Amino acid sequence: MAIIEIRTDVTGIVLSIDVEVGQAIEADDAVITLESMKMHIPVASSEAGRIVEILALPGEVANEGDVIAKLET
Repeated sequence: MAIIEIRTDVTGIVLSIDVEVGQAIEADDAVITLESMKMHIPVASSEAGRIVEILALPGEVANEGDVIAKLET
């Protein structure tokens, strides 16, 4: 099993956390939703697995490239 870091592609404010620790997800499932330039942008997982850690909090700024969650594959 490997741990994959899920990173943001854009800078924005964390609007919502769309998963919970321990939750199984599929590739392309939204992990968090960012608000950037008045748009809601989902940050999706590139792989299927189980969420082991969430590193973002609602209301905080996530910068491009920040790790927002960790996924066990």
